[in-house]
Amino acid sequence: MADPGKNERDRIAGTRSSSSSQERGNARNGNGQNSRQRQQQQQLETDRSRTHPAAAPAQATVDVWSLPGRAQTWITNSVRWLRREAMRRTATTGPTGMGIANEGDGDRPPPGGEDGGRPPPGRIPPAEHEPSTDENLQTASSSRIGEGASVVDRSETDASIPHRSLPGSLRAVSRFSFRYLMDKTGIKRNTRKHDEDITSSAGFDAEDGERRVIILNGTQPVKYCNNRITTAKYNIISFLPSFLFEQFRRYSNCFFLLIALLQQIPDVSPTGRYTTLVPLMFILSVSAIKEIIEDVKRHRADNEINHRPIERLENGTWSTVRWSELTVGDIIKVTINTFFPADLIILSSSEPQAMCFIETANLDGETNLKIRQGVTATAGLLETKDLTMVQGRIECELPNRHLYEFNGVLREYGKQSVPLGNDQVLQRGAMLRNTAWVFAVVVYSGQETKLMKNSTSAPLKRSTVDKLTNTQILMLFMILISLCITSGLCNLFWTREHSETDWYLGLSDFKSMSLGYNLLTFFILYNNLIPISLQVTLELVRFLQAIFINYDIEMYYEPSDTPAMARTSNLNEELGMVKYIFSDKTGTLTQNVMAFKKCSIAGHVYIPQRTPEESLLVQNILGRHETAEVIEEFLVLLSVCHTVIPERGDEGIIYHAASPDERALVEGAHFFGYVFDTRTPEYVEINALGQRRRYQVLNVLEFTSARKRMSLIVRTPEGKIKLFCKGADSVIYERLSAHDRQYRDRTLQHLEEFASEGLRTLCLAVADIQPDVYEEWRNTYHKAATALQYRERKLEDAADLIEINLRLLGATAIEDRLQDGVPETIAALLDAGIFIWVLTGDKQETAINIGYSCKLISHAMDIIILNEESLDATRDVILRHFGEFKSSTANDTNVALVIDGTTLKYALSCDLRGDFQELCLLCRVVICCRVSPMQKAEVVEMVTQSTKAVTLAIGDGANDVAMIQKANVGIGISGVEGLQAACASDYSIAQFRFLQRLLLVHGAWNYARISKLILYSFYKNVCLYVIELWFALYSGWSGQILFERWTIGLYNVVFTAMPPFAMGLFEKFCTAETMLKYPMLYKPSQNAKFFNVKVFWIWIFNALLHSVFLFWLPMAAYTSDAIWKDGKTNDYLMMGNMVYTYVIVTVCLKAGLITNSWTWLTHVAIWGSIVLWFVFVLIYSHCFPTLNIGSNFPGMDIMLLSTPVFYLGLVLVPITTLLIDVICKLIHNTVFKTLTEAVRETEIRRNDLAEVMNEPRSSGSKEFGHPAVQPDSSLRIEHLDLEDDSVGQHRSRQRQVEGGRRASDKTRRVAAGSALSASSTTSTITTTLHM
Repeated sequence: MADPGKNERDRIAGTRSSSSSQERGNARNGNGQNSRQRQQQQQLETDRSRTHPAAAPAQATVDVWSLPGRAQTWITNSVRWLRREAMRRTATTGPTGMGIANEGDGDRPPPGGEDGGRPPPGRIPPAEHEPSTDENLQTASSSRIGEGASVVDRSETDASIPHRSLPGSLRAVSRFSFRYLMDKTGIKRNTRKHDEDITSSAGFDAEDGERRVIILNGTQPVKYCNNRITTAKYNIISFLPSFLFEQFRRYSNCFFLLIALLQQIPDVSPTGRYTTLVPLMFILSVSAIKEIIEDVKRHRADNEINHRPIERLENGTWSTVRWSELTVGDIIKVTINTFFPADLIILSSSEPQAMCFIETANLDGETNLKIRQGVTATAGLLETKDLTMVQGRIECELPNRHLYEFNGVLREYGKQSVPLGNDQVLQRGAMLRNTAWVFAVVVYSGQETKLMKNSTSAPLKRSTVDKLTNTQILMLFMILISLCITSGLCNLFWTREHSETDWYLGLSDFKSMSLGYNLLTFFILYNNLIPISLQVTLELVRFLQAIFINYDIEMYYEPSDTPAMARTSNLNEELGMVKYIFSDKTGTLTQNVMAFKKCSIAGHVYIPQRTPEESLLVQNILGRHETAEVIEEFLVLLSVCHTVIPERGDEGIIYHAASPDERALVEGAHFFGYVFDTRTPEYVEINALGQRRRYQVLNVLEFTSARKRMSLIVRTPEGKIKLFCKGADSVIYERLSAHDRQYRDRTLQHLEEFASEGLRTLCLAVADIQPDVYEEWRNTYHKAATALQYRERKLEDAADLIEINLRLLGATAIEDRLQDGVPETIAALLDAGIFIWVLTGDKQETAINIGYSCKLISHAMDIIILNEESLDATRDVILRHFGEFKSSTANDTNVALVIDGTTLKYALSCDLRGDFQELCLLCRVVICCRVSPMQKAEVVEMVTQSTKAVTLAIGDGANDVAMIQKANVGIGISGVEGLQAACASDYSIAQFRFLQRLLLVHGAWNYARISKLILYSFYKNVCLYVIELWFALYSGWSGQILFERWTIGLYNVVFTAMPPFAMGLFEKFCTAETMLKYPMLYKPSQNAKFFNVKVFWIWIFNALLHSVFLFWLPMAAYTSDAIWKDGKTNDYLMMGNMVYTYVIVTVCLKAGLITNSWTWLTHVAIWGSIVLWFVFVLIYSHCFPTLNIGSNFPGMDIMLLSTPVFYLGLVLVPITTLLIDVICKLIHNTVFKTLTEAVRETEIRRNDLAEVMNEPRSSGSKEFGHPAVQPDSSLRIEHLDLEDDSVGQHRSRQRQVEGGRRASDKTRRVAAGSALSASSTTSTITTTLHM
């Protein structure tokens, strides 16, 4: 008799077996039909147990063994029913989840769309694509109808609940764990793997917030933004609040607004109610007009872009709409030579295999064509009807700013999931080229496109002068408060003393006796010590200075039609204070135009000849040399392993490459007769010495800065699978097979020789892959490629699995020539006292050789090389060298430090950073090799923070953006690597040599101009408004003003506004030619000699002294009261206008006294300001009563111009006031003359500047062989150590030769002291204030 329990167990086991077979996707072996029968049988039994209650006890009495199965069914169905009801309510409310299913797990339709989430009729997925998917769908459908859920219903798995596995040891101990119970009951879980995402049956994903889901030809689950973009800062509604918020973020504007509000309090303001408000409104109006003009331009540009037409697929037909009307999920058609309106995923194109060519010049500046290709699943969608029938969804990452990264998955219903990467993305701003049309779907629109995400403003940088100015403003504010308190207390004491005796003054009222009212009065009276017009003057002057930089024809690069560009004007003066320059090498110092020079193959070096037949390499191939097979494989790798696009032209094949290196390598293979001429998404073809060979491209493992290599997996014409790999020697050698040692040492020797010649090197290797190994790896790679999270890391891990056991073929050497003028520019910058550091990713030998080529390193220099592999070794070598520096007694440190990226990583650690930076700062030159972009930024940040000096970073590529933004000033070079560095920079130039003019001319000029502008602005305000303090001595500290209220308000914005503009725009102490010829003239600005705390307060003291003369001299002349010949007297306002006139004349003459460069505009500004005051007096004296202003000014012109005392004072007072300044300037320029002044005077006399450069120093001349100062010398230059160019360079070369001989006879000498190159003709300049 058969055991009924055994039968039941067998049935359950069969059910489990069928479930497992479905999960593995084995429907084709017949198990699918049997499993369905078992499911139906089990389902019928379950239904009978529900429908007939009596059946259960009857069954129990007959078959006890059936209880576990029925309990299992009941539990499963209950859980399924509850879960299905919950998911049915949530699936239509949230966005569709889109995880990456397990292999064999069907793609499930989303809840959104017109069909409620089910595939349309006639599009049931075929079994060959995804086994058992159709059965699952049918089972799911029947369960929805009401037949109940099956135990193995895979469409209702618990995939939306992430699980975490217990540790193995814990699972072994815990018999009754959760997993144990689940296995016993038969409830299947869909465990989450590390490289898979989870999707529930209803389409809801637990991680929907981390991705974007786009329904194809359906309603989107959420509303996405439209494609309208705006780069404007304001609109009609937001302009006023936004503008005011932006303006009043400045403390100075807030201060003057407070003064204007205080003036509205009755009987508090001594200067009237509007004398501060009107100038403030004028200044804000000027700024507002400037903002409006700039924003209108932005609005016009935005409208032109938003109104461009594009074809969109709507209800099966194409309609023309504006760009701004597009949204995510729209299918559009883009035609040739048209910009892409949004970020798109290409579906198909007019080219085979959905290929297209794009130009990304607007994104990265690269004009070479790039290839993009749609996935095979959509390449056949060539008709409109095909596009309307496509059903599915795209899952991708949320909008971000990564231009070269994209992770997504295309899930068509009934088809296998397809990974989407950057090769399928058409970014907004790029243009379609050489392709008639493409069909694409919008994934990111409007402000969410990658182009707009990258349009954020650069980090806010403030110049050193600005920071110092703000600090001094705070100090002046404290002085202002002190003056207010002092004046208020004096008023209080004076009032108490005179309130009884001088009863007629009415001093007994509350306001006269109130200290609070008096403090407000004096606060308003003295507020103009801080110049109200300084900020707007600085903005306008800096804006015009930036225009001067943009229009400098000497910095225009004609071959690429690229002028210099000041992308910000806030750092103009910072260009004149640079102490450290951090430079990239490739594309910055070099041209980034690569030329294939030589190669090493199987231990032999080959050089290209005029024709392939002339080269020894081709002769070895044809003669079947013993290394012929290796040579052929080497050339095949060069001509196949790349992403270059060939274009046939009249002059032959033109190669479009993403980098100059790749183009040079392909051209190198071309030199030897291996011509690459055809590329499709599936294969590449080459002409190998007349023989056509086709290689099927299986996988491309792209180059990244982290991988430092690129690999290509191909199927050769013989059917073999090979991996071609090229990359840096450091990463190739560590992946070589242990048995491959034949050419390793010889190739390494050649690499060192190539690098010593300044050539860029790459290693080439190959690996043979067995088909079964490749198939297994391909599955792993596919899972990594379809992962939405951490895709890059998973792809790198997958690549590491296949890039092993490589066989070395050889190495290549590419020349990257120096740019024109680089050695001369670096020599000039070194002479100017600037330290130059090179931060590059190249090999150490290459970087050192480039250092010699560009004269950054001299042969007389000692070189310290730090190549360590551990933290302890790095610590030992740094401390050892640092100790040698400290113990050295040498007077200079003519040392170059070279460090690689690995050692730098340890050197920048917390415990070594301090010692390392001190060691670096003691060296004349520092070169960092094999460094990452982040390490570049860390080095710049370290020096910037530790030295507090002004740092400048210059680069041309995306890997330089981080250090450009970290430095005080960032310079981008518009070069071959694109415009990313230029777009992120503060200033952009086309060639490195233009940096010399940008710093030594524009930088030094702008620093001197801004310094004088700021100092003069404070000077003229203190001159006038401190006179109110002196007048308070005579007014009983009452707060009575000496000047007419509107003349006070117009002082800064009208009468003395032009001289600062003239100084800020046209002032220069030497011509541009002289500045370039003698770089040491840069030192005064570099050392902040023109503007520092000492200089600032000397100017303030000078202004206080002038205010004393300007008040007390007229006061002395006014003591007799009778200033007319008829004996008539006048009041305090007459004297106030006299003093005001003398102040205007004096401050304008002071501007002329400190001006070095006189132009006709300078004359207009200085003399025009004086004339403007007299014109104002003539007009303003006749305004009242016609206009209700100036009621106390009528007839003032007649009274002022009719007294001889006024004319006498007009001559004597300004001359007497400025006499001290003239005497100080005379003594300074005669006895303590600086180099700058000596050069300027020589230029004025038009004498030979070499005479000035050969002037002897006052001391220390014996060291360099200068003659002693003659007693009758009429010219003395303090602390001057300068030589003529020719003589100085000759002596410098002699010292270098002697130094080189000494260095060869003894061990390395590491010295401490000031870093001064022996070949530099530098100077130490001491400048003092021009009084």
